[in-house]
Amino acid sequence: MKHFEEWVMQFYGQRNWTQYGVFERMGFLMEETGELAQAVRTYEIGRDRPDEAVKPEPVLKEELMGELGDILANLAILADKYGFTLEDAAKAHQHKLLKRFEAEPVN
Repeated sequence: MKHFEEWVMQFYGQRNWTQYGVFERMGFLMEETGELAQAVRTYEIGRDRPDEAVKPEPVLKEELMGELGDILANLAILADKYGFTLEDAAKAHQHKLLKRFEAEPVN
């Protein structure tokens, strides 16, 4: 993940895409989340528009992965704005859930 984050910062930075503030970045993240939702819907149940051609499953899966990548890139930039990495966020998430559910028995 570290290599990906470094690549994102370099690639986006060269295009001045990292200059946007956190509110703009959140807007981009929400836009990409909508695109991911559409990709999941298309993959799972198809599209119902007559003007869209049916795509083979490998193409749909590639589009879905691309949208997940767009979200990861936006998350990496957002984390960087606050001075931490996606790995830091993942560890904080694990810690939060383990602490929250430490008294809960595991099945």
